[in-house]
Amino acid sequence: MLSLCARGHKFYQKQWGDAGVNIADIQTIDDLENLPLTHKQELMAAPEDFRLNLPDLPLHERALWEVLYTTGSTSDPVPLYNTTYDYHAYLHQSQIVADISGIGESDVIANLFPLTPAPMGAFVRSAGNAYAAGATIFAALPGGAFGPFDVHRSLDQAVARVEKHRATILWGVPSYIRRLLIRALELKSDLSSVRMCAITGEATSPALREDIRRCLREMGAAQPVIFNRYGSTEMGAFAQCQEEGDWHNPSPELQYHEIVDPETGRRLPDGERGTLAVTHLDKRGTALIRFVVGDIVSIDRTPCPHCGRTSERVVGPVVRTKDLIKVKGMLINPDVLLDALQSMPAIAEFQIVIQQEDATDPLSMDEMLIRVALQNKADASIAEEIAARGRKAVNVTPRVEIVAMEDIYNAGAQTKAVRFVDRRSSSASTVR
Repeated sequence: MLSLCARGHKFYQKQWGDAGVNIADIQTIDDLENLPLTHKQELMAAPEDFRLNLPDLPLHERALWEVLYTTGSTSDPVPLYNTTYDYHAYLHQSQIVADISGIGESDVIANLFPLTPAPMGAFVRSAGNAYAAGATIFAALPGGAFGPFDVHRSLDQAVARVEKHRATILWGVPSYIRRLLIRALELKSDLSSVRMCAITGEATSPALREDIRRCLREMGAAQPVIFNRYGSTEMGAFAQCQEEGDWHNPSPELQYHEIVDPETGRRLPDGERGTLAVTHLDKRGTALIRFVVGDIVSIDRTPCPHCGRTSERVVGPVVRTKDLIKVKGMLINPDVLLDALQSMPAIAEFQIVIQQEDATDPLSMDEMLIRVALQNKADASIAEEIAARGRKAVNVTPRVEIVAMEDIYNAGAQTKAVRFVDRRSSSASTVR
């Protein structure tokens, strides 16, 4: 892989040259520590420079099969290129993911990921996952309309399709799946065929996953399983062999993972928490070496105590370093607050907003606002409890505002719920 990059990878040719690295000296996995880290900002700044350009490779290693896009902090998503070779490798990876997760030929997968302006990996790769497992798949096509051809479908239409096709697996963003299930309960739909939800794309808590299970049980689903898939467009998906378990690397021959100090690039021992970095070992399109994913996790390379597999496992909790923020001078992790709010059954939807108390004064104090939509039977007096839980979670007292559900998350117009918004003038108006 390093030899291919040295011959045809514009970014690494320059990076390694500037660092005085001779790739002939990199002979073992341990030697990888001598290579510089790659950060997402560098990929975002020049994505074409990360694409291998080797005209002497066989056609299937050069032919462009698909272009997927990954989100970043810029307005436009970043393209990632996959050749025929890479697509076959992903099918291979997906076969193993299906085996780990227990997905088989008798399953019917409902692709509930939104149809977006740029092809996102989660939507596009749902079909490949079904192909690899031999399963049946259909797409509900949720999302907001764009362009002259509105092929998107409403939430009620998505519920009807899941019921009509007797889906056994719901595949999508957890906030949308939860909204779909709440609507299915209102419509008195029969979703008893669903046995599994494969969720990804958002931070979730045990309480949120249990709420999804509760909705399914109320519609007759027997012992539904919730698998929280971990991964990204850059590295594909890791799989759990059991609920709330660690995430298995399905194909260690395709990727190497290490925990690093993001400042020095030094590799940390297994079991120690640090930043996850991935190295592609057999890639032909967009190739990444020691790419910093940005999540704080640890790695366990001992055999899995549940299934016995020996590839490494990513061990949570997953903390995204880019999401740590300062509010009133205190560094907080919004995911802790998300977990606290997701555990409250009275809340139907919520959004955390960090803003200045006086929008007209850029020097005014920070304010944390929690906007909530309540379940039908909930009393507005619960606002005091919400504020108390917020204060206990992050040591910042929030202001609570009761709003309509559509003011926070319109399932027909938004890709997923925006749980966190930073509106302060000194920030980049962050949303996630």
